[in-house]
Amino acid sequence: AILELRISLESECASLAAQRATPDDLAALRRALDAINAAALAGLETASLDYEFHLQIARSTGNRYFVDIMSQLGTTLIPRARVNAARFADEGPERYAARLAHEHDDIFDAIARHDQEAARAAMRTHLTKSRERLRRAHEAAEKAGTAG
Repeated sequence: AILELRISLESECASLAAQRATPDDLAALRRALDAINAAALAGLETASLDYEFHLQIARSTGNRYFVDIMSQLGTTLIPRARVNAARFADEGPERYAARLAHEHDDIFDAIARHDQEAARAAMRTHLTKSRERLRRAHEAAEKAGTAG
């Protein structure tokens, strides 16, 4: 349910960020992505850094209400903060991290190009894939629970 909300909210955030992002906003987004990638390479937790990337997109809209909503929801926005989606997505942590990095890069690139429709589509794709990964994780967890 939270991902349904995120798809609508964050797709619009990405579009507005593409329209309004300043050079400082773009630099902050790049730093956030670099932090996620560095933590993933080191084998560290990345959910809180992922949340910061999404929050920075909201900041880049220039609309404090998007930031307020994203802040209120906090890391509950990031499903893998609660579920090991990489384990259940039939891929190892490295491949999972690479997939997320690619999805995030697509969002960033569209925002940096100031391409509103591409930013909206990249965010929608990312969150739709997240929803699918979470669905598979829940199904696998349920199967594991009934098998034991």
